[in-house]
Amino acid sequence: MTVLESALDRMAEKILNLDEASLTSLWEKYKRKMEHFEKTKEWEKSVIIFFIINAVRAKNHIFNENMLEPQEKHAKPDKNPRKKPDLKLVK
Repeated sequence: MTVLESALDRMAEKILNLDEASLTSLWEKYKRKMEHFEKTKEWEKSVIIFFIINAVRAKNHIFNENMLEPQEKHAKPDKNPRKKPDLKLVK
């Protein structure tokens, strides 16, 4: 693993330990900062923070969808089960 990959891995580990609800409460603040362009490091950090918050939210959404998917498959019976219909021959 390269130095860059190690640094990214450590950042990802720290981000995974953050609470989504707390991050979501900061979403609007960083959205406003990002939308108000300034040629500063603070503005650049605001953009990164905004996208980190969105990344955590997207990751959790995908995770939850995939966790529910197997449960839904077991909970819902097939709408059209493949069995022979109950028909009688009429002459």
